Amino acid sequence: MTPLDSRMLRNAFGTFVTGVTVVTAYDGEGAPLGFTANSFTSVSLDPPLVLVCLANSSRNYDALINASGFAINILAETQIEISNTFARPVEDRFATIDWHDGPNGSPILDGACGWFDCSMHKTVEAGDHVILIGRVEAFDSTATPGLGYARGAYVTPSTATHALAHSANLIVSALIEKDGHILLVDDGDGGLTLPERVVQDEGASTAVKKLIATTGLHAQPGFVYSVFEDVARKRQHISFLCQTSGGAPSTGAFVPLTGSVLAKVSDPAIHTMLERFAAESEHGHYGIYYGDQNSGEVRPVA
Repeated sequence: MTPLDSRMLRNAFGTFVTGVTVVTAYDGEGAPLGFTANSFTSVSLDPPLVLVCLANSSRNYDALINASGFAINILAETQIEISNTFARPVEDRFATIDWHDGPNGSPILDGACGWFDCSMHKTVEAGDHVILIGRVEAFDSTATPGLGYARGAYVTPSTATHALAHSANLIVSALIEKDGHILLVDDGDGGLTLPERVVQDEGASTAVKKLIATTGLHAQPGFVYSVFEDVARKRQHISFLCQTSGGAPSTGAFVPLTGSVLAKVSDPAIHTMLERFAAESEHGHYGIYYGDQNSGEVRPVA
């Protein structure tokens, strides 16, 4: 469980806000209940508040508005079936899954890539829905990639890169974050850069996993953070935003993205990417860059 540090909580909000979630609680008789929601929203850092919306027609309406608290479970990319289970009218949604009580007492789903265990702060009637506002009492996150949902289909880091062509003209890099610091390595000319790898015939997904393995860290590739054409090297560049659960790197070092550190990043495209990441980390809202090494557009993840 992660302590309620405001910076780490802000980063957690920004990382998970677009994932598929399962909201869980207990009813008045002590039975666990839950439903699938494809988004939740951070409301405040001080105090730490989040919200989810529940339809007035939900069979869980009475139980949830009277609950003392609830948990938001951010599903991992391997938990599509759990998402489906909690989205269907199943009699006992907890019968076939592993779960346990969180520190504040709400059901936490095993294997989730993150969770927020909340006390009930307030409920607000809003048309045909009710807004459940929870105060975060405890939370945790892992480096496991999350499950997304867009345009009627599930989206995972694996499916996001499956369509990328196997090409010797493709480079992948890993933007690995730990506690607000980024792993940078020697670029061979006395400067700093991100760990990167030329994709051979294994595909981008496998290449980035092999790249992470060379760092000696326990990390998983998250979403694609930047896609740009590297005209100078006549290659396409894809950078993955990754999180690590710990460990010391076998190459390079985790450093804060201060002005003096960024000054050592000689590649203009990587320099601009890291500047953007430093700015986005301040408010916890991330985007995906499309373009070349000189110009392009950032599309919000949310």
